[in-house]
Amino acid sequence: DVTVKYTSGGDQLPTVLSTALAGGNPPDLAALAQPGLLADYAKKGAIKPIDFAKGDLAQGYSPDWIKLGTVDGKLYGFVFKGANKSTVWFNVKAFSDAGVQPPKTWDELLQDAQTLKSSGVDPYSIGGADGWTLTDLFENIYLRQAGPDKYDQLAKHAIPWTDPSVKAAFATMAKIVGDTGDINGGASGALQTDFPTSVTNVYSSPPKAAMVFEGDFVAGVITSSTKAKPKTDFDVFDFPAIGSSGPSVVGGGDTVVMFKDSPAAEALVRYLASPEAASIWAKLGGFSSPNRNVPASDYPDDITRATATALANAQTFRFDMSDLQPASFGATVGQGEFKLFQDFLKSPGNIDGILTQLEAAAAKAYK
Repeated sequence: DVTVKYTSGGDQLPTVLSTALAGGNPPDLAALAQPGLLADYAKKGAIKPIDFAKGDLAQGYSPDWIKLGTVDGKLYGFVFKGANKSTVWFNVKAFSDAGVQPPKTWDELLQDAQTLKSSGVDPYSIGGADGWTLTDLFENIYLRQAGPDKYDQLAKHAIPWTDPSVKAAFATMAKIVGDTGDINGGASGALQTDFPTSVTNVYSSPPKAAMVFEGDFVAGVITSSTKAKPKTDFDVFDFPAIGSSGPSVVGGGDTVVMFKDSPAAEALVRYLASPEAASIWAKLGGFSSPNRNVPASDYPDDITRATATALANAQTFRFDMSDLQPASFGATVGQGEFKLFQDFLKSPGNIDGILTQLEAAAAKAYK
């Protein structure tokens, strides 16, 4: 018996919420894409603990997921909508025409890119107009190349952005973004391409590119914006291993937090923590739930089922790094990581300069 009014803040949500808080009129609940923002709000006393939902969450969420919403021993939020960001989506016909199979290693990926290029299709579509697509690509490379311990250290700024491990990951990423002949539209075109367009580019007729690096939510864009069919026209492979890296998943998600405590807000929080709520969206596609009690059969196709269960069962899982950091550095359009990764796309040969700027921006944000 609760009436809910939903308003989208899009990529500007941190700014929208800051303005609402400053005006003394925050929403009852919000779904944040950045656990770092959750921690900021919790420390400022802007959001309320949701310890009343601990029992509901314990039934379906692993301790790692619950830990993401915990600050100083109190539960302030939980991830309702998860995302497996370690996926690469490809045009089945483009791969078949070029005679390539989905790669399992980074070296195979680079080799396949050259074969695809020779067949007449650009290998990659990159939505560089949205800086978060570039940070996602880096994070997948860094987790596999530097390992989970270094990943945790960089996420907390326990090591600087000028660390040799970061420079090495940027050099690896440059093998994608530095070879602009492999990117649809080149660097300048990619910087004018938003995320949805980067997806539809791969499934236009004829395709403008063969594959796009992004999370499992790509499926929702494909099915809502194109006529492509799963397996026949589009498919997915796991982000390739780099060196000896084992199965690893970088994930994201939207964390429900409560600004105003009320019986209605508590009722909605407890409902969203249930598998029944998650199942509604799971059946629509383009969605993964961290709730282990959502039946695999609720996911509408084999592709979504595979990406969702990979998220739940990953041997090495790390949350999207930029979302773990202070929002001013990791999650604000036009500044911090978003802007500087776009600058890297413009000038992939300027690794040292970009890392120096990233470190200066991080040092300021972590004060």
